[in-house]
Amino acid sequence: MTEVNFYTAKNGDLLGFHVGGHSGYAQEGEDIVCAAISSAVYLVMNTITYIMHIDAEVEVQDGDAVLRILSKYAAACRDILQGLKLHMLSLEEQYGDFIIVKYTEV
Repeated sequence: MTEVNFYTAKNGDLLGFHVGGHSGYAQEGEDIVCAAISSAVYLVMNTITYIMHIDAEVEVQDGDAVLRILSKYAAACRDILQGLKLHMLSLEEQYGDFIIVKYTEV
């Protein structure tokens, strides 16, 4: 199962995420759930760092992806991170046996 953990501030702002684990929907290379998650995550990471030029902590290693922003960038990144959250919640609704969305206050 893929776990998507959104990092939140006390005021509810999204400050990033950690995505890890293989969904198990199908074999690697044929897994549509994993592909949907990965594609959205890379879109958000690239938009925040390369298009918006936000100084973010980014790590991608062995199927795990982490993005963290400072709270001073929360307003600038609000729409893109909310979009990712909505996408992940939609995937969780459709494929609940293969993806779980969680939240951690940081």
